Amino acid sequence: MELETAEISRNPADWQQGKLLELTIDDLNHSGEGVGRWQGRVVFVPDTVPGDQIWARLVRVKPQYAQGKLHQLIQSSEYRVRPACIVADKCGGCQWQHIDYAYQLEMKRNLVVQSLERIGGFAQPGVEQIVAPILAAEPLAYRNKSSYPVKLGQDGAVQAGYYQKSSHFLINLNQCPIQDARLNPYLTRIKLDIQKQHWQVYDEATHKGEVRHLSLRIGRQTGEVLLTIVARSSNLPKIEQHAQKWLERYPDLVGVCLNINPERSNIIFGSETRTIAGRGYLSERFAGLEFQIQPTTFFQVNTEQAEALVERIGAELNLQGDEVLVDAYCGVGTMTLPLAGRVKHCIGLESHRESIEQAQVNAQINNITNVEFQTGKVELLLPQLTVQPNIVLLDPPRKGCDAQVIETLLRQRPQQIVYVSCNPATLARDLKLLSQSYQLRLVQPADFFPQTAHVEMAAFLSLIS
Repeated sequence: MELETAEISRNPADWQQGKLLELTIDDLNHSGEGVGRWQGRVVFVPDTVPGDQIWARLVRVKPQYAQGKLHQLIQSSEYRVRPACIVADKCGGCQWQHIDYAYQLEMKRNLVVQSLERIGGFAQPGVEQIVAPILAAEPLAYRNKSSYPVKLGQDGAVQAGYYQKSSHFLINLNQCPIQDARLNPYLTRIKLDIQKQHWQVYDEATHKGEVRHLSLRIGRQTGEVLLTIVARSSNLPKIEQHAQKWLERYPDLVGVCLNINPERSNIIFGSETRTIAGRGYLSERFAGLEFQIQPTTFFQVNTEQAEALVERIGAELNLQGDEVLVDAYCGVGTMTLPLAGRVKHCIGLESHRESIEQAQVNAQINNITNVEFQTGKVELLLPQLTVQPNIVLLDPPRKGCDAQVIETLLRQRPQQIVYVSCNPATLARDLKLLSQSYQLRLVQPADFFPQTAHVEMAAFLSLIS
């Protein structure tokens, strides 16, 4: 379709909502949006690729920047590809299915470099040399866990999927190309079973109904599957009988759980989880160890990449066997336990009680006796340590470390710090603070989330003597 030339804005006075602009996309931002420039101003346009020439319609306008919507491609970038998913242009689960995977890796490494420069204050050309080539992953079928909101469609059918981009409209899915393909059969059948059982589906507008989310988890190495129904209450008639039928139907299904979330919020899991049939955990082999993983405990969604990063961390630390290592934000011991065999003593700190309990079980399963786990906030536990750590491993949530954690590290002065992060901006912010006493010697990016703008990193710091 040809666009009316008169519609295309070239007058600076036409910088306003609804106007069409002709742009060339030349970058990607941290949210995965294309970045174009028009008369000295910046326009962010989702679903675009550097090299695209487009018409964009302005949807939200500020004095120096605007949000745009892709109206029409004039010429496609050489890095634009056909998405593997038929609803990639609607579903909000992925941002980059339209981008060639090799170029995704290049852009993610670039996001890390830019954050270190702009936020961390680490100057070029040195920062470029510090950031290692990114660890690549299988671009599809990698996720070991998926949690889908459940809703009723206009036809009364039970739907499960992801929300449309920038909306609360559910895109119904029967398969997802980035989740482990062995989980796809569950998605279609469980929706039908919920409907046949006449279980009420939750309506967040009225806070009525029961079934809120469908969560699936698989052991990538073992193939064991855990199914969790998240509901507002336990009022799901005959769920025990139906859970037993699911176990009989699916040979790889080892447990069915019911998580109760009565809160009026967008948080997926509530605080109570019941095992309805089978066991309340799956078994997984990770980094040469056996792990038990429950429905709500944190475990990296990309098993293979997590293993590769743990191996990279162990190699870069050059462990001699006499170190005391503190793993802050340790979760279920994903990094603590594989590294424990290479050091004298490990201490894991974690605020989530269930994760600590699972970490202790995982240590027992693997006969690892040189570890201890403490429950509480890292900013409170770290200053109370009775031993001087040689190495501190940090893996905080996206918001980064609490200021008190940074202050404690600067006071305790461990010889090495490894900072694992999924947010380049907060990583750069915290590294800038730590650079008062530490030298940043290497940042290792890893692609844990192909087809999205997310990137994982491990930063290695050495104490300045």
